[in-house]
Amino acid sequence: GKFGDGGEFEILCNPRKTFITAPGTGFLPRETAWHHQNHVVQIVRTALNEANITPEQVDCICFTKGPGMGGPLTSCAICARTLSQLWGKPLIGVNH
Repeated sequence: GKFGDGGEFEILCNPRKTFITAPGTGFLPRETAWHHQNHVVQIVRTALNEANITPEQVDCICFTKGPGMGGPLTSCAICARTLSQLWGKPLIGVNH
């Protein structure tokens, strides 16, 4: 998002790819992590495209550090850390 002088902000985009489980199965860490891993690249591309920005215009990379299932959290943390290192941006863990 963008922050204004008075502390207000604007969300530039919020792309999602929701993981939907089979009826009666619930969320399993391995399958949820697999879903995240298989969709994260397209979601990042979509976010940059919809927001009409480049990685150079990103101020920081945030990721959910918890609470939650270890597998999906780890998948997202690895992606966030990779983007942080590739783009030279600070990495910030936030509460889910």
